[in-house]
Amino acid sequence: MSYILLIASVLLGALLVLIIKPSQKIVRLLLAFSGAYLLSVTILHLLPEVYTIDSDDTLVGIFILIGIILQSVLESFSKGAEHGHIHIHTDGKKFPTLLFVSLCLHAFSEGLPIHNADSNLLLAIVVHKIPIAIVLTTFLINTNYTKKTIFIFLIFFGLMSPLGVLLGDKMSFFITYSTEITALIIGVFLHISTIILFESSENHKFNLQKFIAILFGVLLTIFTL
Repeated sequence: MSYILLIASVLLGALLVLIIKPSQKIVRLLLAFSGAYLLSVTILHLLPEVYTIDSDDTLVGIFILIGIILQSVLESFSKGAEHGHIHIHTDGKKFPTLLFVSLCLHAFSEGLPIHNADSNLLLAIVVHKIPIAIVLTTFLINTNYTKKTIFIFLIFFGLMSPLGVLLGDKMSFFITYSTEITALIIGVFLHISTIILFESSENHKFNLQKFIAILFGVLLTIFTL
């Protein structure tokens, strides 16, 4: 079921662009909700689990910090697409390889801890991937690529998280070091979700709609504990 939901989230994001073309305002609200939900799941579910499983709290903390740094490096190549922004222009002739590879690595890493976690993490990642797929699809459509090429890129991107789930569940390396890997991914999630939530609003003004979206994401996690 997790494989289907992860792939469907990317396809849904792409279909939303093709059918209703959601505005930037809607995408920002979706990102705010997904960021709050992902942050809440990370703090309330993943963090307690890794500190309960592993008695070496310092080692867990180190891997969390490494995850934060790793995501910072990936974002230097992906131009912030993980939290809803692609700040580059393309003439449609040269594909931004580093951007796409960074997004795929991020999507792959998201899938690694899913098999060890409860359904809340799966749902949080699914919700997070929808606005990211919207941003990526919008970016690809604004290039000169054919629809077939765009579809191939989206399918490849959509398969990355399921691949992470599969290897995280079946490959001995990921099973043996599951605690360390989960701690690493916690750092990635903390970096992304906090940027989504706390990046400056326009003119630094309080945004009630964004605040409501964030509050809803937090409350949803609390009520599903």
